[in-house]
Amino acid sequence: MEIHIRENEQNMLPPADWAAEIHRLQEELMNERDRNLRTLADFNNYRRRVERDGSKLAWEGKREIILPLLSIIDDLEKAMEWASDEEDPFAHGVRIIHQKFLALLETHGVRPFVSLGMPFDHNLHEAVALVENENNEPGTVVEELRRGYLWNNELLRTAQVRVAG
Repeated sequence: MEIHIRENEQNMLPPADWAAEIHRLQEELMNERDRNLRTLADFNNYRRRVERDGSKLAWEGKREIILPLLSIIDDLEKAMEWASDEEDPFAHGVRIIHQKFLALLETHGVRPFVSLGMPFDHNLHEAVALVENENNEPGTVVEELRRGYLWNNELLRTAQVRVAG
């Protein structure tokens, strides 16, 4: 009489060689452990990448909001230049709005930097003209056409300047 054993039932029979079976199970356990460690490392790398990408997207989103605000501040500064009467209520109101905008930006780490009288720095300044000026050393910023801003000590926007030649 011949006994037919299905494959899944064959695994239930006691192994003929216990030492070989123990070795096989130990190998299988080590392989599973290695696979789990790799999966955990992959997950940790993925989590760090998602956090980094999320931070970058948040930064870019804030930048997209802040840059247009700087244009509004530029317009307010131009309006203040044109205001001739210091006591004019309209000019006074524009100055107050300007100060509030700058204070709001400063709470978020955005600050203007000084360019006038400083040596030209191509990292911070965008030279729009070279002018003859006997009062300043060549390469000195003599006029600021548009203010430059730093955001948490990193360049947000270059200053547009005229430089002594």
